Amino acid sequence: MVKDSFRKEETFCFILNLNETRNTQLKPIAKYPLSQGRGGEVIFYILKKQLNNHIMLSLVLIILAATFFTGIVIRTKSIASGRKGPGIYQPLKDVIRLFRKGTVYSETSSFVFRIAPTIYFSSVFVAMLMVPFGSSKGLISFNGDFIFFAYVLGLGKFFSIIGALDTGSSFEGMGASREALYSMFAEPAFFILMGSLALMTGHTSFQEIFATLHLGSSITYALGVLAAFVFLMIAMIENSRMPIDDPKTHLELTMVHEVMILDNSGFDLGLILTAGYLKFALYGAIIFNLFSGSIGYGYAIPLFFAMQAFLAIVVGIIESFMARSRMNHNAQFIVVLSSVAILIFFGALLVSGKFI
Repeated sequence: MVKDSFRKEETFCFILNLNETRNTQLKPIAKYPLSQGRGGEVIFYILKKQLNNHIMLSLVLIILAATFFTGIVIRTKSIASGRKGPGIYQPLKDVIRLFRKGTVYSETSSFVFRIAPTIYFSSVFVAMLMVPFGSSKGLISFNGDFIFFAYVLGLGKFFSIIGALDTGSSFEGMGASREALYSMFAEPAFFILMGSLALMTGHTSFQEIFATLHLGSSITYALGVLAAFVFLMIAMIENSRMPIDDPKTHLELTMVHEVMILDNSGFDLGLILTAGYLKFALYGAIIFNLFSGSIGYGYAIPLFFAMQAFLAIVVGIIESFMARSRMNHNAQFIVVLSSVAILIFFGALLVSGKFI
């Protein structure tokens, strides 16, 4: 039970011991008075009587990771180019500023353009509910949930595309066409990879796959590294980052995602940017689950944030030292991910003893 004392003189926050939350009645192990400046140690706590399965833990951790993931990417790129750069939380501050602004709509756009950002953000949020954390299930968990996961994100992508087409701009239509093409090529790699993991474990839900996935040999560790690479590249494609797209470009002819949101402003633009930040942390959580195994929560939570920070640094280094691919080479690069996923599939057959 988490309690606060709302007296004006002094406010206490109680910290729960996550390792003891399997009990029906929870007891605080420490309390810190906010008036003494110790309340900052409590980042987030869940108001819930029973936390037997930590079903909210994954959602909370992904949201927290999204607050600094893009900031670390930008800071890494600044350091690599010899600049000081903005703070880690500058993207979060930019989104908060956008949420306070009004939204301007074109006279040529319809209701589709107005609802597209909300549906896009909602699709990412629903996908977050399906990602487990270690042995804990997500809020939504069932057999074959990774298929639902992919097509929920696809629904948000669809509305993002038709929202760009609804503006009647030829540039936004061109960017929407490229976005649809790249997402279509990335989809087989995701399904082949998840099918391979399902073959190795004998399960078809996110939680059961990651809970029973054990990397104990050199072959399985190699497959895990390849799977992490594919998931990271899919995240780069879904967020239209290098080498597929350059988010800082100002040339409409070479834009992909940025040209699609040129007409969005204010609160709607803030939703789109927030969805992108959450999507990066979402795929980072999936990569973490590949290697987490049955680690206790006391170690798993710090390792989760360390993994997210490491992936953000990797993304920043990739964008700093890798040039953007030519437009006609992007499709070839994405299709190669399916080839890597097929290699993982054959490795899964070998590990499971089904390779003839």
